[in-house]
Amino acid sequence: MRRLFPVTDPTAADDRGEWSLDALADAYAYPDTDGPWLRANMVSTLDGAAQHDGRSQPISCPSDMRIFGTLRGLADVVIAGAGTVRLEGYRPARAREAFAARRAAAGQGAAPAVAVVSGSLDLDFSLPLFTSPLVPTLVLTGAGAPPDRIAAARSAGAEVVIAGEGSRVDPARAVRELAALGHRRLLTEGGPRLLGQFVAADALDEMCLTLAPMLTAGDAQRIAGGPSVAVPERFALTSVLEEAGFLFSRYRRI
Repeated sequence: MRRLFPVTDPTAADDRGEWSLDALADAYAYPDTDGPWLRANMVSTLDGAAQHDGRSQPISCPSDMRIFGTLRGLADVVIAGAGTVRLEGYRPARAREAFAARRAAAGQGAAPAVAVVSGSLDLDFSLPLFTSPLVPTLVLTGAGAPPDRIAAARSAGAEVVIAGEGSRVDPARAVRELAALGHRRLLTEGGPRLLGQFVAADALDEMCLTLAPMLTAGDAQRIAGGPSVAVPERFALTSVLEEAGFLFSRYRRI
């Protein structure tokens, strides 16, 4: 079963029977707003696990990865925590011909930048993410970050963005600093700790959640961790896609 509703035609599939990238790009288009828009993209099992054996890939599926690529293809910048960058083996975002015309029409570059959030800057700056990206990688850190690590980041070609005091990054300030650099279409891919910080700071505008028809038990993290909010914030369901029991939902701040 393959369904896409209510945002576009459920028959909009390519010759392999997959949702076309154009249909997905229409379904997940950013709203027309004056300020920045921060969306998150996460996957969870039925029992709330955001990972299995420390990674999200075992609870994902091909259509989830197709949506993952679409969300990246629409974003100005992809934000990830340092732990997620290490665990998931992040590489530079690549230019994709399927999104070239859309990005050009929106005034975007060929590929989104990757922004890594790290207070300590305990990162391997010899990795391709820093040394050979199509667009310079951004490093979001605090004003109290070790000067030698800031220098190492810059020497590797990364652009260091100060978005907090002391050794921590302030989530709301990170959004503002990225917007000041011209990045309005923001996408965070986690991990759970970083997403929890955005939620607690009331900085998240949209949640794109894949619900995997799996049970894992164990003590895996939820999609968001860290401090709780005083009052749960209500989001509105915008769209739902379904394939082989996987649900791909999109929620927006009310």
